[in-house]
Amino acid sequence: MRLSRVACLAAVGAALSACTSLRPWGGGDTDLAEYVNPFIGCADNGHTFPGACAPFGLVQASPDTGNCTWQYCSGYMYHDEAIGGFSQTHLNGTGCPDLGDVQLQPFTGEAERESYRSAYRKETQRAKPGYYAVTLDDFDVAVELTASPRVAFHKYTYRASAPARLLVDLQHGIVSGKDALRNHILASDVTTEDKFTISGHNQARAWVTRHYYYVVKFDRPYTAIRQLTPQPGEKAPRYVLDFDLAPGQALQVKVALSTVSVDGAKRNLEAEVPGWDFEAVRSQTRASWNALLARAEVQGTQAQKENFYTSLYHLFIQPNNIADVDGQYRGADDKVLTAPDKTYYSTLSLWDTYRAAHPLYTILTPERVDGFVNTMVAHHKAQGYMPIWTLWGKENHCMIANHSVPVIVDAYLKGFRGFDAEAAFQGIKTSLTVNHPKSDWDVYTKYGYLPFDLIKGESVSRTLEHVYDDACAAQFARALGKSEDAAIFAKRAENYKNVFCPETRFMRGRDTKGNWRTPFDPFKLNHGEGSGYDYTEGNAWQYTWHVQHDPEGLIALVGGREAFVEKLSSLFKQESKVEGSGFVLDVSGLIGQYAHGNEPSHHVAYFFNYAGAPWKTQELIREICDTQYKNKVDGLCGNDDCGQMSAWYIFSAMGFYPFNPCGDGYVFGAPQIERVTLRLPQGKTFTVEARGLSQANKYVRRVSLNGKPVDGFKLAHADIMSGGRLVFEMGPQPVR
Repeated sequence: MRLSRVACLAAVGAALSACTSLRPWGGGDTDLAEYVNPFIGCADNGHTFPGACAPFGLVQASPDTGNCTWQYCSGYMYHDEAIGGFSQTHLNGTGCPDLGDVQLQPFTGEAERESYRSAYRKETQRAKPGYYAVTLDDFDVAVELTASPRVAFHKYTYRASAPARLLVDLQHGIVSGKDALRNHILASDVTTEDKFTISGHNQARAWVTRHYYYVVKFDRPYTAIRQLTPQPGEKAPRYVLDFDLAPGQALQVKVALSTVSVDGAKRNLEAEVPGWDFEAVRSQTRASWNALLARAEVQGTQAQKENFYTSLYHLFIQPNNIADVDGQYRGADDKVLTAPDKTYYSTLSLWDTYRAAHPLYTILTPERVDGFVNTMVAHHKAQGYMPIWTLWGKENHCMIANHSVPVIVDAYLKGFRGFDAEAAFQGIKTSLTVNHPKSDWDVYTKYGYLPFDLIKGESVSRTLEHVYDDACAAQFARALGKSEDAAIFAKRAENYKNVFCPETRFMRGRDTKGNWRTPFDPFKLNHGEGSGYDYTEGNAWQYTWHVQHDPEGLIALVGGREAFVEKLSSLFKQESKVEGSGFVLDVSGLIGQYAHGNEPSHHVAYFFNYAGAPWKTQELIREICDTQYKNKVDGLCGNDDCGQMSAWYIFSAMGFYPFNPCGDGYVFGAPQIERVTLRLPQGKTFTVEARGLSQANKYVRRVSLNGKPVDGFKLAHADIMSGGRLVFEMGPQPVR
């Protein structure tokens, strides 16, 4: 049955409204999507993808140009000259590969061939929010992709007279090596229901072990189907389908996904894209992006607008709502549950995103924050501890600490009440006291730090990151009137002092006897619990500053303000070398030993404010924005990490940043854009203006809020959400 364009638009619009919780205050009357360049970060190690997706959606239909190495975590590199197919799920800027489900590749000519890859010309490739297009030159097929939250929609126009064919590769996945490509599918069950429909289920193992269900629908029947010979170890089939098409005719394909069942995938398809109007879906998804992008109005150069709106776009790709349209989802324990509000979020890269992405969500998408927290509480109920890094609802234990803690506590301190605070606190308390992977609380409690002779890798970083979670838990307990718990966690929040070496003035590993690690090299990088050294994707130069909750305490340890400024300044003047053990490719974007391409450095430039040298922060913010964020395919200096790199830019371009991202407001830096207006709930706006901003005028002379001078260097969250005007007056000389 073909629905009218009006009916199709209505169905897609209802699905997108439910998924994105669009509000009238989001705007949407301006086509800001034109400023978004999805190719930013698609080269070097930005690890972004250019394909089509809806905000916070389950699917991301995008081209695959390579596989089996770290550079293909998103499945795509801009400088590649061939495309192997188009799969339905992709990760935005992560440091580990996964997804790449249900790959399709339209082609012509011989049905069985050594390779189904096709060359393409960059000038035929286009990408905007919710849309991707390219021409496959070897097959003379024009490809277009769009998507609703749970459905990918493909349109292939076959221009040649050769037989029109489609590869349906159900074995494909984005994986870490060639062996994994053969064995990552653990189980597969496929049904060719009729000549219009293929459905099935795969259990896959890469970063996590997960289930996904799919239904593939064609708008015309295939005339022949053949299964290709599998490689040893493969569990899922590859099919080649023939279609009866004249030159210039199009084949349309819809792929709906579910974590729960094939029936769930079918319900998602019927609810979101019941018809075959590609342009209607594309238009509605673009409208949903515009509604979110319009929550910020930027006055600046073309390049600034492209960087800003692309950063917003990357921010809003995830966390992904993996619940079906009826609210069913598969949890961490593989049980199928129903979310009351029909949202259950995954792709929670919390080690990265607690720092700035989640604080930005509290400003720009506050309607989602309760859903994020409810997901974390439900995850704790299923798993026994709060999320660390979740994908497709499963824990991958990729990083360290339990940084759902600051996200939950910050939400509570900012007034969010759409979750059970008592259940959230008990989940946090359990997560910070009961042993689980990479959380050895008995050792931590006994020594007040993690000794390197017991904890064989990342001992210093894990100690420091645990300490921050302790500080957040203490705030939560205090707010809930739990004085005993508050005192315990507050005491633990001082444990960072136990790994500060007064002789070297670095955070340094200690053993069970209290001896400092010797020999000690502050430049030595490492990552991984089995790496045999003390840091996580970093070294002592980068992790010594990881005290977000007590900057004054760290300044005192280093020797006071003057000594602190001298040592912190030297961070940016060291040799920019990268040597070490374990996986350290993520340590990038170096300015001296400051590594902007990796998240533990993201607050560091703002530290000068606390030491009485704000002009140094202002100088560095200009340098970082100019050198590490460019509107080019290789414009990101490191993995976007699910929006965290982008969130840093958005905050910093506006002139402030959540140094301590748990209930402590924002620290001033220096704005990089002439004017930004945030559209807030209830019709309020908050405008940030940089008067006199220029290439020379990079220093802040004075700051006023609603016409009144601002004393100090902080901005409260309530100041933003109440609406108003923040004015920076800029000048060419630092104010000392």
